[in-house]
Amino acid sequence: MSQDNDKLLIDVGSTYFKVSTPDSIEQHFRDFNKDILDDLQHRCGSTIDRFNKDDVHICSSANGGLSTLIIGTTKSFSLKYATNIAFNSGINIIDTILYQNIEEYSLPSDLIDVVIIVGGIDSCAGIFSDSLYNYLGQLKYSNVVFVGSEQDAPVIKENIENVVVLPNIIDNKLHIVEDSLKDYLTNLYQQDIEGKEDIKHLYDITANQIYSTPYIVNKTLPLIDASFSVVNPFILLDIGGATTDIHYSKDLVDDNLVTENEYDRLVFKKLGVYKSKQSLIFAAQNNEFVYELLMHLKVTENIFTEQSEKATKVLMQLAIFLVLCKISHYRKAYINLKLLAINSIVLTGGITKVLTTEEIEDIVSFFYKKILTSDHKPVVVLDTNYDIWTLGAKGKE
Repeated sequence: MSQDNDKLLIDVGSTYFKVSTPDSIEQHFRDFNKDILDDLQHRCGSTIDRFNKDDVHICSSANGGLSTLIIGTTKSFSLKYATNIAFNSGINIIDTILYQNIEEYSLPSDLIDVVIIVGGIDSCAGIFSDSLYNYLGQLKYSNVVFVGSEQDAPVIKENIENVVVLPNIIDNKLHIVEDSLKDYLTNLYQQDIEGKEDIKHLYDITANQIYSTPYIVNKTLPLIDASFSVVNPFILLDIGGATTDIHYSKDLVDDNLVTENEYDRLVFKKLGVYKSKQSLIFAAQNNEFVYELLMHLKVTENIFTEQSEKATKVLMQLAIFLVLCKISHYRKAYINLKLLAINSIVLTGGITKVLTTEEIEDIVSFFYKKILTSDHKPVVVLDTNYDIWTLGAKGKE
């Protein structure tokens, strides 16, 4: 059995799973015809059997993450604060709604995993009215949490069935208070995993909580420069089969939130290369510079319909370009980063198995010249062995 200091780390992704012992890291393309635990046992059963359940630590993004809708009263405080906390808890946000305009928003057709309602400091009252309750009455959701003014909590409880009321995430000095909502979302992710048949079987081999992979990666970032040739400030792109995550140093943003995190996270749910391939292609076709980029790569739009190694490479390159566009001044997203201040771009996830450093540098250079009209060249660092995830997982008891 395992020694006291030994841990077995397992990451179950949407396309790969990774198994790390103190001696080595294995990576396997998942067999989607098999239950996840069966697939793991088939490939790594002898390794798993060497460890006690207490020493097995698992994170997963295979359930796609929790889909979240946030309703807030201001863009600069309530929506921004709740968005920040949700992203850093490993949650996927499908939309944010400014409460004053709630009657103008269309209803999402899919089931929402959790609705977050926020607004007002604790000295405010009477912020929400029937327009909120009418909207929620038409919405399909599994969980709803209120993290706004404590004076409004009793009315919210009275009008919204099964609402969870937590302390306000905005204090009286307009600072962010993140712990209660972050813990709630992290635990909700845990419950979601327990409800997924093929993932909950993983508790047969671990006695520890299963965390979301983005949450673990975010915990890793302060440790990266000790193990990689990375110069701050940097961004980390985790480009996989279903989503693209960006983790970034907070000094790359003008309007810093005062939180305990040194790094924040942003997720693009529809920029994966396998499960969300069609939405990636759609985003590419609607970007005015992509045709020029395809010419630069010496391919045509026919590449979108091909099933080949070359097509996968091009899609990965397009994902990098589109993500950089989304966080630049060219596209006003949730956040714009000071991309000219970046010294390093670290890439992890499935992309490191497909592209070379040179192929990534080519795209980064094209982006900086075409979009930012700059010769700036951040150093590209590839996490080819997926060590970044293990740094965070080892630190998470």
